[in-house]
Amino acid sequence: MSDFDHKAFVKNLTTRPGVYQMYDAEGELLYVGKARNLKNRVGSYFRGRGLTDKTLALVARIQDIQVTVTSTEVDALLLEHNLIKSGKPPYNILLRDDKSYPYIFMSNDAFPRIELHRGARRRKGQYFGPFPSAGAVRESLHFLQKVFKMRQCEDSYFKNRSRPCLQHQIDRCTAPCVGLVSEEDYAQQVEHTSLFLQGKSPELMVRLADDMERAAAELEYEKAAVYRDQLSQLQHVQASQGIEGVKGDLDIIAAATAHGRACVQVLYVRGARVLGSKTYYPPLKLDETPAQVLSAFVPQYYLGEGRAVPGEIVVNAAPEEASTLQEALGLHAQKKVKLRWRVRDARARWLRLAEQTAETNLTSHLAGRQTILGRLQALQDLLELPELPERMECFDISHSSGEATVASCVVFDQNGPRKTDYRKFNIEGITAGDDYAAMQQALERRFKRLKTGEGMMPDVLFIDGGKGQVAQALGVLQELQIGGVEVIGVAKGTTRKAGFETLVHGASGREQQLPGDSGALHLIQQIRDEAHRFAITGHRGRRDKARQRSELDSIPGVGARRRRELLRHFGSAQGVKNANVEELRKVSGISAGMAQQIYDHLHGQA
Repeated sequence: MSDFDHKAFVKNLTTRPGVYQMYDAEGELLYVGKARNLKNRVGSYFRGRGLTDKTLALVARIQDIQVTVTSTEVDALLLEHNLIKSGKPPYNILLRDDKSYPYIFMSNDAFPRIELHRGARRRKGQYFGPFPSAGAVRESLHFLQKVFKMRQCEDSYFKNRSRPCLQHQIDRCTAPCVGLVSEEDYAQQVEHTSLFLQGKSPELMVRLADDMERAAAELEYEKAAVYRDQLSQLQHVQASQGIEGVKGDLDIIAAATAHGRACVQVLYVRGARVLGSKTYYPPLKLDETPAQVLSAFVPQYYLGEGRAVPGEIVVNAAPEEASTLQEALGLHAQKKVKLRWRVRDARARWLRLAEQTAETNLTSHLAGRQTILGRLQALQDLLELPELPERMECFDISHSSGEATVASCVVFDQNGPRKTDYRKFNIEGITAGDDYAAMQQALERRFKRLKTGEGMMPDVLFIDGGKGQVAQALGVLQELQIGGVEVIGVAKGTTRKAGFETLVHGASGREQQLPGDSGALHLIQQIRDEAHRFAITGHRGRRDKARQRSELDSIPGVGARRRRELLRHFGSAQGVKNANVEELRKVSGISAGMAQQIYDHLHGQA
């Protein structure tokens, strides 16, 4: 704990809303936060218990706190955003991508042009977007050029043409530069393009259908064919990208956290069409949930300059003080903004997609070479190994009250999980629920095979458990005369939450807790969680298989063919059980002696 006299400070603190800034001994800004009640919020950092290791690390560095009282929570949120952006405190979640987003610009000329635009919007005309990337803009421009044939050439090129260019020859432009299209017809192209970019595709398709019928009625079949082709292409786009029941613009934001890292996936829906997505990896210093990540991410993402705020934002977890955040976004955008997290139908489908994408990207990020290398180096330093560990194994036990016990062994190397080397062990012949005996049996079976050359010995052996399980592992290795393997137990803390694990060093018996932002801890958590997942999967499979077995499977002398005949004759295992000996004799392949044997077995008779 720091030398900061928090009791005196909190005692005289106001209960009004505001912003607090925490500083270290050198006067460097550590953290900025907002509060509905400053006294309660700041006081919560100095509770005697219930704080995470990461929060304790922050509190230990605090030497000064400054507060700014605001009139409302909205003012506090806006001020917090500005202070985070200017000060970049290390314990806040920081959004580092300030690059402006591209738009489609439509000029205000007699024959307007469309083009990609990025930066300040000073020119007169219409701006459509923002788009997630320049590639998304180019894809849209290509589609618009093919369907509506608006010009995309520079004004200098347009004004000096004396004959149609290649774009007209390949049917991508109506050549307004040389008067091959009237201003009235070109204006219709502009109107259709504008409707499409505004997301009014249903209205546009109705217009195109009416124009097609009108042209056909007036025997203008070539024009009717143009409208038909435009309508067909629009319907194809709607079928492949549209969201039924969604109108207007919305962003879908999903956050995922694991092993000290976070991933935020932003999905852009404009005019009922998904234009793309963007992935962010905000660094975490404190123990953050997806809701807390979103609470920090959303205001920083939208309240900066140059980023448009859509009328609706869908998130996968309720941000803290969501109503305040929604009001602040509305004030910033000068329009009504909806912040939603309980959605159905199309929005729910896209939210699931964003969540899955965030989880997948986070898994890939965690498995990235640089991430793994950094964590391996941290593990090497922790265990004082002479070189980076090349192979790590972890064992875990799973059962349901002793039923269908399965031990898992997962393997990680310098490239991450090595799933081809994973193994499951069905544990037999032990007292139900005896995890120590189960661990001993699994380790003996595994390391006997390794000693005969069936695989590679690990540099580090992790055991999901405390001192007792570590002792089992050390005993097996000693009995098999295997040396050079570092044994580490991973015991869950009293809260059984990630970040509170206790490491048990096998060689010395020393117990150790690592800080929550330790790369070595994150790697150990990842390996332990994978072993736990693999053990549960194996246990459930074995348990379900056992529960699906029929009583007929255990009858001596009754193989697959006779079971099939019995089931075909009586319809079910219960039907076989209800049959008497005479009825059983009528089944093909069942003799009088076998019928009696089946009857006695099913009715518990010797």
